[in-house]
Amino acid sequence: MILEKVGIYYMKKETLSIRFLYQTMPGRAILKLLTKPFLSKYAGKFLSSRLSRWIVPIFIRKHDIDMSGFEGSKFRSFNDFFTRKRALGQIDITPGHFISPCDGHLSVYPISQEQVYHIKHAEYRLQDLLKSRSLTQKFSGGTCLIFRLTPQNYHRYCYVCSGTKMESKAIPGKLHCVRPTAYAAFPVFTENSREYTRIHTAQFGDVIQMEIGALLVGKISNHPKKGAVFQGMEKGYFEFGGSTILLLVQKDRLILDSQFLKNTKQGLETEVRLGERIGVLRKK
Repeated sequence: MILEKVGIYYMKKETLSIRFLYQTMPGRAILKLLTKPFLSKYAGKFLSSRLSRWIVPIFIRKHDIDMSGFEGSKFRSFNDFFTRKRALGQIDITPGHFISPCDGHLSVYPISQEQVYHIKHAEYRLQDLLKSRSLTQKFSGGTCLIFRLTPQNYHRYCYVCSGTKMESKAIPGKLHCVRPTAYAAFPVFTENSREYTRIHTAQFGDVIQMEIGALLVGKISNHPKKGAVFQGMEKGYFEFGGSTILLLVQKDRLILDSQFLKNTKQGLETEVRLGERIGVLRKK
């Protein structure tokens, strides 16, 4: 596993444009326009058109992406490239294992008995996140897992465990960037457009799996599905934009690798891969 120190990433690796938008007065004025969904809608239309094909080779070179493990090599548009599928994938389908839904950078936070969790200096209330008082109470004292995807990550994601899909809910909102600079300045996860699914499982109880959109597109495209879902089954994909997947797990259901908790306390993110085991069922 590769570790990135969030503090160093935030202070030294953020682009000048991101720092300008989130840390200066003129930048924040421009940000009010950029986070409007209508602008992302038009950007999405361009990136889904043939006019955007020229961006693909530039993006591959810039991010040093190895294309050998993916299906196809010719793309109709930039978004066709961005949502490409892997030819083969290793996914842990062992019962009682809890897997990563995506490629990304994982942080883990405890949820207090008051249904609150903290990221840096920002306080997040589950009721603001879920817009449901009854559902919020289920996760008191549980765990919140946040997977941050960067533009160079694989942007398809899967179900983390097997169970029954109970309901899904789309919550409209803004489209802030999901880099550390942004969620240190704004309550990003409760302001951004998001969509969540409640999965009822025999082993882990109820699990919330939420996809959160991001600045300039970050469109959430979930596959329609009712009834039974299975660990490792593809749930959907993001179109262009760094994005986030958030998981809520009930109290005393899951044992995570202790390294994830230790890293988060030290201001570190842990790189994870889609389908790899990140925890196991806590036996009663």
